[in-house]
Amino acid sequence: MTDALTDEALRALQGNNAELFSAVYQAYAGQVLGYLTAKGVPDPEATTQDVFLAVLPRLDEIDGGVNGLRTFIFSVAHARMVDEHRKESRAPDQHEFEPERDARESSSAEAEAMLRLAPYEVMALLEHLGEDQREVLTLRIVAGLTVEQVAGIMGKTAGAVKQLQRRALIALREHSAVKEYVSP
Repeated sequence: MTDALTDEALRALQGNNAELFSAVYQAYAGQVLGYLTAKGVPDPEATTQDVFLAVLPRLDEIDGGVNGLRTFIFSVAHARMVDEHRKESRAPDQHEFEPERDARESSSAEAEAMLRLAPYEVMALLEHLGEDQREVLTLRIVAGLTVEQVAGIMGKTAGAVKQLQRRALIALREHSAVKEYVSP
């Protein structure tokens, strides 16, 4: 492949950094981009820009004419490629968040209080609730189901299940036995 930039053109552009940089960029940017792409750099366009930003301040210092310039540009490109691969190998794998696979749970204060109670105490407290409220709390806290799952089981909307749960918890808070476990 022949270079569009010659030694004579390079010498003529010395001292005129804007035109020199433009000529160097036009002559080699495509080749540098191709090299970085072939080497598997994650963002070859951005890395190509980095290469030429590193080359720009040193254009007047390069010896050896077009061959020296080409060698210098590709040595910078190679160094940037190695840096990118090192950075990539050190970075943890990035995966898109998939909520259905997230098994983490954060328990509420109510759930913590219910867990501290003995099973017979839980049953005694639940007796103070209406049938739907008792069913919601049993499915949500004891069985550990989501609001959507409880809504499906009970044939209610998610909003109705949330409302039943809220009212049931208020009723339990008002009950004297729960106050002992929930208050600090």
